[in-house]
Amino acid sequence: MRSSVNRLVATIFGVVYLLVGVLGFTVSGQAGFIDTEGGLLLGIFEVNPLHNIAHLLIGAALLIGGLSSTAAAKTVNTVVGVVYLLLGIVGFFIVDSALNILALNTADHFLHLGSAIVLLGAGLGADKNTRTRTV
Repeated sequence: MRSSVNRLVATIFGVVYLLVGVLGFTVSGQAGFIDTEGGLLLGIFEVNPLHNIAHLLIGAALLIGGLSSTAAAKTVNTVVGVVYLLLGIVGFFIVDSALNILALNTADHFLHLGSAIVLLGAGLGADKNTRTRTV
């Protein structure tokens, strides 16, 4: 894993997102599953139960990819990076609407965009001699 940036990034992000998913349940207890408003994690990031489950699933995918192989890590970093890039952009437009089923707020948008930059940077820029898996 030391020789692969993608494996390291996927593993670290996987652990962090799994922790965020678990901790999210400590603050979103009063929120409905897809409420447009939720509890505040770390006093900043708004989460509801669906948002927490999404963090758990993404964290698991990243961790599994990071612990599997460089090709798997590169693929999962790129795919999750694209998803977070889209979510970060779309989030700004749906924040005050019924479409905001993840209870996103401005802090979430910037965190998703930051995650996208790091994940896409690793997925597309590191470990050039490794091919990504095709789905």
